[in-house]
Amino acid sequence: MNEIQTAAPPAAPPPAESAAVNTDLAARFRTIRETTSWLAAPLSPEDCTVQAMPDASPTKWHLAHTSWFFETFVLVPGLAGYSEFHPDFRVLFNSYYNSVGAQHARFERGLITRPSLAETRAYREHVDAALLRLLEKGGLSDELAAFVEVGLHHEQQHQELIVTDLKALFARNPLGPVYRPALGTPAPGAAPPLGWKRFEEGVLPIGHDGPGFAFDNEGPRHRVFLESFEIATRPATAGEYLEFMDDGGYRRPELWLSEGWGQAQANGWQAPLYWLEREGRTGDWHQQTLAGWRPVDPAEAVCHLSFYEADAFARWAGARLPTEAEWEVAATAELRSGRKEEGNFLEDGRFHPAAPASLASPSKGLSQLFGDVWEWTQSPYVGYPGYRPPQGALGEYNGKFMVNQIVLRGGSCATPRSHIRATYRNFFPTGARWQFSGVRLARDAR
Repeated sequence: MNEIQTAAPPAAPPPAESAAVNTDLAARFRTIRETTSWLAAPLSPEDCTVQAMPDASPTKWHLAHTSWFFETFVLVPGLAGYSEFHPDFRVLFNSYYNSVGAQHARFERGLITRPSLAETRAYREHVDAALLRLLEKGGLSDELAAFVEVGLHHEQQHQELIVTDLKALFARNPLGPVYRPALGTPAPGAAPPLGWKRFEEGVLPIGHDGPGFAFDNEGPRHRVFLESFEIATRPATAGEYLEFMDDGGYRRPELWLSEGWGQAQANGWQAPLYWLEREGRTGDWHQQTLAGWRPVDPAEAVCHLSFYEADAFARWAGARLPTEAEWEVAATAELRSGRKEEGNFLEDGRFHPAAPASLASPSKGLSQLFGDVWEWTQSPYVGYPGYRPPQGALGEYNGKFMVNQIVLRGGSCATPRSHIRATYRNFFPTGARWQFSGVRLARDAR
């Protein structure tokens, strides 16, 4: 394996007021592309080629696809005389844009041994040089500037996927490979006691209304009526989830949605993904992390749960999952109060939820709303009232996936800090477990 790279990723400059400022776009483009390269730096060509499962992609594919995005939507239409690096890459690295043309089958991305990793990196350099020429010459149209802006946030999504997909890959290796060594040992101490914050009923606005970037699925801003509710002051911990397990949580069908119970039985779920009970040592749970195997820390936020597991745990706890509107109202109130608890993000280099021992106590507000773990809601991923997908290829970015998915909020330890916001809507199928997904409880107000 290549020498481990332990340096911190490049620091991102603050976003500009307008996406049309070419110098700002160029600076952010460099930083984000360098961060992607930093993520791939410790990996061997073999690490970058293999696909862990149909839902994941090889790191090499992520490196190429993010370059394909800029080439296809910015350089080909916007840079006179631009020469594509390889004409067949238009098909090979197209993810799901039917309006652009054919795509290579997703479940066969791990079979792509050519181009090599070296050629893929050369492709990135080719795109980088051309895109920077376009930005630095000035006069970029608002339309092309908007495509660059989307491309930057698109690449940040793929940075997170590099981390989660790599963890899924390394978890299948009996050697227990280490991606990057742990940043120190976990701080001792228990998690703060679980508290509740009440929000009164009312008609309240949710959704993005600017300024700043947002994906199309974050709007339009609209009003919702919420009954009074309470939301937990922190995410559920691994220690609390162990109590659920010890109380027969995986053996009690009354706690589970019917489909979830069926999946749990069919797949043999007995614990969160990447947890393993030491043979012959009942209750001695360890988990695989990107820094190797380590004991489960009861104070950390529990993660790698499916929606079904999160929902069953909430029922066991006498609570429920929040709606996405409840989560956003609570998060927005925290941000307006100035009590932003940023949590642990990709730039921190831990790639694992942090124990909240040093975070704000429940009496000071809601902790770890952003970062550490994506928090499942009970809300289906559908369009907001008045939502219309954008015209053209970018209309395929979000709208066509608004079926059979559940919304998650808040970001995780693999999410870039500058990428997340209170209105951000992530979405995954109900059985997905390989993301850093956890749970924050909610309940009807008492």
